[in-house]
Amino acid sequence: MRNLLLVPAFALLSATAAVGAGSHSGGHGSSGSDSHGMMVGAPGSPSDVTRTIRVEMLETEDGRMIFKPDNLAFKRGETIRFSIVNKGELEHEFVLDEMARNAEHKELMQKFPEMEHDDPNSVRLEPGETGEIIWTFTNDGGFEFACLVPGHYESGMHGKVSVAAPAN
Repeated sequence: MRNLLLVPAFALLSATAAVGAGSHSGGHGSSGSDSHGMMVGAPGSPSDVTRTIRVEMLETEDGRMIFKPDNLAFKRGETIRFSIVNKGELEHEFVLDEMARNAEHKELMQKFPEMEHDDPNSVRLEPGETGEIIWTFTNDGGFEFACLVPGHYESGMHGKVSVAAPAN
């Protein structure tokens, strides 16, 4: 009898681990993506950083949750160091991706709000913590950064990223 109970528990844990293990960093092999499978780009090297952008995550007095700044523009090929600071009173995350992929990730976070992240395009920070992401933008287009902790996106915690071809 005990073995019969372990099978469903193992199946549930395996499914949860598979979902948390990369479905929100994925798109692997999608057309037009770089070698890491992401249209937004790829992890960058500290030696290639062309500029550092400080991004603050916080709540406002009227209850909104925001990023400062909330609109960023880069050139294809730039490697950016995002210096991310949680200046709020709640846990927040910074996830850089395509809007559709962030929407998928947001749905997953609704189901598994305590899901651990180990993706190079995201960082989750407690109040007062800092983190960084070094990222190379390999494709032109419109992308997004967002906090996908349940309820935060809906409270305004997302921003735009536009990547354009470098001037000749």
